[in-house]
Amino acid sequence: MPRSPSRSLLQATAIAAALALVPAATGAMAAVDTGTYREVDQFMDVFNRVKATYVDKVDDKTLLKGAIDGMLAALDPHSAFETGLDYENLRIQTQGNYGGLGLTVTMEDGAVKVISPQEDTPGYRAGIKSGDYITHIDGQLIYGMSLDEAISKMRGQPGSKVALTLVRPGRDKPLDVALVREKIVQRPVKWEVKEGVGILNINTFSETTGADVRAAMVAINKSLGHDPVGYLIDLRDNGGGLRDEALKVADVFLDRGELLSERGREKSDIERFYAEAYVKGDLAHGLPVIVLTNAGTASASEIVAGALQDQHRALVMGERSFGKGSVQTVLDLGNNTALRLTTSRYYTPSGRSVQEGGIQPDVRVPQISDADYKSRPVFRESDLRRHLINEVKADDKVLEEDTKEDPRFAATPEQLKAKGIEDFQLDYALKTLGRLATAAPTTLARR
Repeated sequence: MPRSPSRSLLQATAIAAALALVPAATGAMAAVDTGTYREVDQFMDVFNRVKATYVDKVDDKTLLKGAIDGMLAALDPHSAFETGLDYENLRIQTQGNYGGLGLTVTMEDGAVKVISPQEDTPGYRAGIKSGDYITHIDGQLIYGMSLDEAISKMRGQPGSKVALTLVRPGRDKPLDVALVREKIVQRPVKWEVKEGVGILNINTFSETTGADVRAAMVAINKSLGHDPVGYLIDLRDNGGGLRDEALKVADVFLDRGELLSERGREKSDIERFYAEAYVKGDLAHGLPVIVLTNAGTASASEIVAGALQDQHRALVMGERSFGKGSVQTVLDLGNNTALRLTTSRYYTPSGRSVQEGGIQPDVRVPQISDADYKSRPVFRESDLRRHLINEVKADDKVLEEDTKEDPRFAATPEQLKAKGIEDFQLDYALKTLGRLATAAPTTLARR
């Protein structure tokens, strides 16, 4: 095996930079300094050997990107170096808009399948339907291509053209559609009224979520001509987003009290957030509130659920949430790259950390309208490699197992469908809100 090249300028620069960050010291600290020097020297030795002798030629950019990714992967599953499509997805999550077609897609058996088109977007107006398979983009076969690659090809500058070939089940011939990309503005909040209840379906926490919730409540009141009997906040499968937007949403329903505390590396590094910092007063005027959660309710969603639960303002119903109790700071590094770094843990008003354990519902309601709800695998924070450890874990096993034999949840999906119930959790929550609305105003506070 040939010897690696002598210490390069890159190596010398890296070591000098690393040592500049280590304070000069004697004794034990000097040993740390020496160890740091040796580790950086070893890294550069590996770097040079890989570059000189790997079976294929590999450039510096690829190796350094891999080194950065490996460093962050050694920390926790939510710290990452974002570039390319990952950076674009991060921007979309926070800003809520992108140039594209308005299609939500997934990968199924190597093919790109349309989950749904967003209303009033190029994909929707072109007649693309849920269940369609996209086989070609601009005449190029995409079967076997990664989902990220396919999404990248469909996104682009507003005003640019793109052609898709679709295969629709039940149709003999493929469909060719020509589309013009537009600026797609995602709707983080959708609302509707059922049985007099105002339903706020929040699917992400982007830059406008707090304002959109307030606007939705105004629209609900206007559609009814009066206040609803209560509000149902649907946070199921909401993976989170911006912390400040979660605080704004929680503040909508509270007129006092703590919303959240964040704790960093040092014991003295604590920051607390309180109601009325974003919105004055309880905009729901004390009406009963239910928050729906499931295993996909994560991060910013858990902030809202935890704040309203601990302040006895809402009944949390559904299933235990995901359990992501950490906060990431995003540092834009320029050139379409960013560092997403875990910088603190967050705690609910009562001092609970939801890390690993999640938010336990006050009323456990399984989604029995899904035929596979008992056998479907559930994925949570505690299943992730290198997740942050919570010293006090929630014991959720008894709660989740006991409900399997609960007679309230014995109906089959077929029996529910015959009654017109497509979403059991939603239906159960609506009926519960109806009962709460007729009960004494102090019902929630006494539970």
